[in-house]
Amino acid sequence: QVQLVESGGGLVQAGGSLRLSCTASGRTFGINAMGWFRQVPGKEREFVAAVSWNTGTTDYAEITEGRFSISRDNAKYTMSLQMNSLKPSDTAVYYCAAVAGRSSWMVRVAGYYEYWGQGTQVTVSS
Repeated sequence: QVQLVESGGGLVQAGGSLRLSCTASGRTFGINAMGWFRQVPGKEREFVAAVSWNTGTTDYAEITEGRFSISRDNAKYTMSLQMNSLKPSDTAVYYCAAVAGRSSWMVRVAGYYEYWGQGTQVTVSS
């Protein structure tokens, strides 16, 4: 089993920045990809960004518009999401996700992931 814990959410004004972190523990040796999703009430959970653990290959959703940057620390099994130029439309609960034992690259699909954190709230005010 893998446990994921997110941190770094909060309240910021439009144009501000936040850095989210996700730390994995447990059977982390099998993780091959980790990603970030976000969700607001009444809407589907949507993909934000993902990173391959071995190669560092990244994938970003178009909605990030170049404002976000994902990274990972292999030694600590920690993934971060640097969010800049935040907009009110970025307001959501952000979830960390991880998958192990798969070689396919379907990181944009929520069902692809096996493990999920509890989420951290990001609120961007006008």
